[in-house]
Amino acid sequence: MAKAEACPSFLMSRTNSGKSRLLDINMIKHPDTLTIQGDEFFRRGTPHRIFSGAIHYFRIVPECWEDRLRKCRACGLNTIETYVAWNFHEARPGEFDFSGGRDLRRFILLAGELGLDVILRPGPYICAEWDLGGFPSWLLTEKDIRLRCMNEAYLGAVRRYLKAVFDQVGDLQSSRGGHLVAVQIENEYGSYGNDHDYLSWLENELRSLGVEVLLFTSDGGEDAMLQGGTLPHVLKTVNFGSSYKSAFEKLRHYQPEGPLMCMEFWNGWFDTWGGEHHDRSPQDAAEVLDQMLSMGASVNFYMMHGGTNFGFWNGANIIEGYQPITSSYDYGAPLDEQGNPTEKYRLFRDVLAKYGAKVEAIPEATKGHSFGRGKILKSASLWNNLSRFAPGISSAIPLTMEALGQRFGWILYRTQISGPRSGEPLFIDGVHDRALVYGNQKLFGAIHRCDEQEGILLEVPEEGLALDILVENQGRVNYRNLMGEQKGILDGVRVRHQFQFGWEIFSLELSTEDFMACEDSFAPGDPTLFQFEIEIAKPHDTFLKVEGGSRGAVWLNGFALGRYDQRGPQKTLYVPASLLRRGTNSVDIFDEGSPQKIQVNFVASPILSALC
Repeated sequence: MAKAEACPSFLMSRTNSGKSRLLDINMIKHPDTLTIQGDEFFRRGTPHRIFSGAIHYFRIVPECWEDRLRKCRACGLNTIETYVAWNFHEARPGEFDFSGGRDLRRFILLAGELGLDVILRPGPYICAEWDLGGFPSWLLTEKDIRLRCMNEAYLGAVRRYLKAVFDQVGDLQSSRGGHLVAVQIENEYGSYGNDHDYLSWLENELRSLGVEVLLFTSDGGEDAMLQGGTLPHVLKTVNFGSSYKSAFEKLRHYQPEGPLMCMEFWNGWFDTWGGEHHDRSPQDAAEVLDQMLSMGASVNFYMMHGGTNFGFWNGANIIEGYQPITSSYDYGAPLDEQGNPTEKYRLFRDVLAKYGAKVEAIPEATKGHSFGRGKILKSASLWNNLSRFAPGISSAIPLTMEALGQRFGWILYRTQISGPRSGEPLFIDGVHDRALVYGNQKLFGAIHRCDEQEGILLEVPEEGLALDILVENQGRVNYRNLMGEQKGILDGVRVRHQFQFGWEIFSLELSTEDFMACEDSFAPGDPTLFQFEIEIAKPHDTFLKVEGGSRGAVWLNGFALGRYDQRGPQKTLYVPASLLRRGTNSVDIFDEGSPQKIQVNFVASPILSALC
């Protein structure tokens, strides 16, 4: 471990910089509240250092919540931080679900029972490499809506959402004897905008809903971000991975007095399909942590345990082209995707103990189990079973998923091209995100949103050509200015310069109930539904590998497990033991490419770093 640096000069003095002092620190006089006095947090009337870790209840099956929380406590954490994913709870306007794996209240109560405080970050925007940054996709169809600003249509939806959240957890605040100690206003807003009226509106809305505990903001440690994303009287925190000294120095410029806190210490990073697996050095991350804590700072590890983007919940970045996030959100975190302590966990635990954290014995790792390969029951071509999944909708033009009320999956556009035509190029204007183009149900080619299109050449006989375009939603962008884009075909389809009108559109969110009714029919190259089963004597954690598949999605016993992609880097899907059952287990797959040989194999260990 490197020797900690001496305390930088900017922490040893205060100047009259004209910045406002913190005023919003003691809303309710209660002995259990988290408050600020000078440069320190106080909890229960004594100085308090926050050792926190981010884990997202929506990325972990609820049967594993307690295990992950206990392991966080054993590492020396006294606090848990979680986002609230709006779209996870309000799938349709006004229809909220806080049951089962969405039971935010139960998650907070469980943390409190284990002696852990909770920091809540309800957004409404969360980023988090989560679909649309947590916004529900139906927001994009609201008339005249603009996200993350003083827009009436947007604010009305936000008000309803925040009320639903705090109806669930408002009485769990520390000011009322619970363990919810702080709530964030928005999220890294300075990376997006500078509408301070909007931030003030959120602050007032939270207070009007009965939020009594400490409010705060978090942003990158740069001038523009701290200027755009903060309020003068609200606690400011910063996010970084390594440049702790410059970030805290910048924070001090805008907040001369108050505790230093890194609200997101990026000790790892996320993966994208087709990219390399990220794995930050444990020694490097622990060294930065040691130096940060030597300055008296508090910390929240992002992530402490990443978990999994089950189903289709992954988001996407568009910084260097469109980059969809993998199903695994392992993040190189101290607790890996299976919840097992890593070398990073051990080093962090040692550092935290050095600064007074109460650590416990390192928990034993949960072993993965190999169950072997499943037995194939059925393979059904999409073309022969299309009507079982969705009725066709007629439209003059291609419509987006959002216009049809579709959240995830695939969407199929069908029309007839008149003939004869020879060597005519087909173009798709505004494809989000990847389109497979079929003529008479034979694959002609693929178009990705990042492609510079040269056109797919069509040979159309005199009797015409049945054109099918299957578009996959690979995850909505969750960060920066391009967030808010819709999915499917946004503009139109042209054969050379001629737009094609008259479409039949099929929304393919897909469900395992539909799979059961499919007729067995296989043709190599067709988009195909596969069904497998496997007998299991006793459930254990395992990892599912799709062998021979191209790309698609997997359902296990009706639960949407996640995506797979032959490009990698991720080659296995994490299966918690609770998703399995004794006896027969069913596995359903939708594969875009219909390989002749496809198999599911349950293996003992994850493969997260293999590229084709």
